[in-house]
Amino acid sequence: MLAKMTSKNQLTLPKAVVAAVKGAEYFDVSEENGRIVLTPVRIGRADAVRIKLEELQLSEADVADALAWARRSE
Repeated sequence: MLAKMTSKNQLTLPKAVVAAVKGAEYFDVSEENGRIVLTPVRIGRADAVRIKLEELQLSEADVADALAWARRSE
């Protein structure tokens, strides 16, 4: 099976491959001896939060500051 990489480094996986890993939304990506290896990963709620924080580029200090602000009593 072939998959073509787009100019934005995106690949469309063939239907047969997707069918073999039903329900997989996330994949761990690694390189092994010149091959790209995709391994289906189940993301838990805590992992989803960590991923979102990373996407938003929020640090632990940002979260601590937000909690301190929210807990302030006025």
